[in-house]
Amino acid sequence: MSSSASTAVKTASPSPSSYNARPLTIALVLIVVGIAYLQATVGPKQAALAGVGALLGVALYHAAFGFTSAWRVFISDRRGAGLRAQMVMLAVGVVLFFPALADGTLFGNKVVGLVSPVGVSVAFGAFIFGIGMQLGGGCASGTLYTAGGGNTRMLVTLAAFIVGSVVATAHLPWWESLPHIKPVSLVKTWGLWPALIANLALFAAIGAFTLWAEKRRHGRIVGVPMTRSAKGKPALLRGPWPLVWGALALVLLNYATLALAGRPWGVTSAFALWGAKAFMAVGIDVASWPYWAKQVNVLNAPVSQDVTTVMDLGIILGALVAASLAGKFAPVWKVPVRSLIAAIVGGLLLGYGARLAYGCNIGAYFSGIISGSLHGWLWLVAAFFGNVFGTRLRPFFGLEVETTPRESGC
Repeated sequence: MSSSASTAVKTASPSPSSYNARPLTIALVLIVVGIAYLQATVGPKQAALAGVGALLGVALYHAAFGFTSAWRVFISDRRGAGLRAQMVMLAVGVVLFFPALADGTLFGNKVVGLVSPVGVSVAFGAFIFGIGMQLGGGCASGTLYTAGGGNTRMLVTLAAFIVGSVVATAHLPWWESLPHIKPVSLVKTWGLWPALIANLALFAAIGAFTLWAEKRRHGRIVGVPMTRSAKGKPALLRGPWPLVWGALALVLLNYATLALAGRPWGVTSAFALWGAKAFMAVGIDVASWPYWAKQVNVLNAPVSQDVTTVMDLGIILGALVAASLAGKFAPVWKVPVRSLIAAIVGGLLLGYGARLAYGCNIGAYFSGIISGSLHGWLWLVAAFFGNVFGTRLRPFFGLEVETTPRESGC
């Protein structure tokens, strides 16, 4: 994020004892009321998933767990702490998820992974999603938690993300007609142990490569700066958290999502749903589009019944709680024009790319890989190259290239 764009979230450092009382109160009340409403109207699992979403927002914000900046700083300066944290998250994820998915049940409930086709649409969608990450300033989860944390620029990215998502649903049948192979589950194809060992070996190899590249560039492993609490230790409620805390929290909360929802955590399908409902409100007949014709019940149902929507809103409110506890919620509404343009372009690419690739950095990359889906690995490779291209484009929009994951999160 550029120095000028970051004015949307940077303010004077709060004193160790300060917190933002009003937004904290509002966020907590909305979370409690929302959970109670879902408990009464939808059911206990939906209410619990809202709570999981809120905890995800807290974890994402306090750990500044951004996929976008982690990739950017490695591409631009070969610092790999963020990428290594992602490998830890994925390694713990496959250890937890693969046995459950191989068995098909978790705590007595049926579970399935997010396994999608592998083909041209995934490769292209992930590539433009990667570009969008760097221009928009965040990924799917990053857009939600930074918007909830008070980053006003990310509200623009989110709005464009939603538009791009619903437009992509109009074009998806054509993209799906391009060359592809059917969904491949490595767990089902190879078996539990071969799939588990192969994935763990790949995570270790990626982690080792980042260490080699970092030492080659800097002569040592570069630490990640982190503001400490008054006692000099990470603070659970006020933050910040070490990246590894964030990685473990995200994978455990994703595991809770699997247990409650019967499938792993996803983010962007809700954006397409919100956009489709908005299009319908202005008279556009999205229900006739092939994508939505197969999901008429979802399109016409209240959003409170949509698991992804409930969790996304929970993430926003959870991030608001975390930012308020840290005393850092102070949105600034003046954002440079070039930065706004980048947010719009980036958001459109994020939304369009996520639908083509059957998911984002969460649904396709994180949850896809720990589901054993081959398409998750294709997403990773294609999105990484998109991030390389997007990083090179950032200066044209007045956005900084080199930053640390801790400074901007996403």
